[in-house]
Amino acid sequence: MARADRFLTVRRDPDSEEVLTRGGDPEAHSILQPAGLIPVVRVHETYHRTPLRLTPDEEIRITTEAVAGLRTAGYHVDCDEDFDTADSAFSYLPLGTSVAHLAERTRMATTTGEAADILTEVTATHNGVLAALDELLTATAEFHEGLGEASDPHIARRLRYLADEYLHVIRTDLAYTRNALADRHAPHPGRSICTEAVPAVERERSAVCACPTPPRTIPTPPPPPVAAGLVR
Repeated sequence: MARADRFLTVRRDPDSEEVLTRGGDPEAHSILQPAGLIPVVRVHETYHRTPLRLTPDEEIRITTEAVAGLRTAGYHVDCDEDFDTADSAFSYLPLGTSVAHLAERTRMATTTGEAADILTEVTATHNGVLAALDELLTATAEFHEGLGEASDPHIARRLRYLADEYLHVIRTDLAYTRNALADRHAPHPGRSICTEAVPAVERERSAVCACPTPPRTIPTPPPPPVAAGLVR
């Protein structure tokens, strides 16, 4: 990670009067958004602003909480005096961290059964990750149906469409993949389980396990030199 990604500025823009947070990496952005800030994605940068139509006190409150969260996570924050704080933010693991842990377990899986068990947590009909996401889309659609603006019914229909069509395809395909893996009962040929046992016939006295040595990597040859221009 670049050192510059650990530095952020939180300032009130003198022209727009918006409170803008600039800098940081995706981890910093994941702290700013739960605090209530809105990401603004541009070609050359992603920055964050406070939501529209907040009172000055509300702006200061959520921005100060964001500064506390960033500093708790180890970021250096240069900010206006109104948002400066020495407080620490309560740290919690968001749901996305749990789902990412499933991906990490899949990378460590050594059999088709292990991979199937992990996908079961994603595809389970009643309490799987995708079932919960379906519930969330439906609940958000219901919320928009009674919100009152002209575009809200369209947004509600769009959310239901995403749940019924796109999410349905993902859920169906992953469930098929999970079932196929569960039926195979096979070890992954490229992954082995280290028993940390050294056989009596091992030649190397320093060996701590029976795993084979990794294959010798042949260095990639350098690209050919650029041909010199014709001399006239």
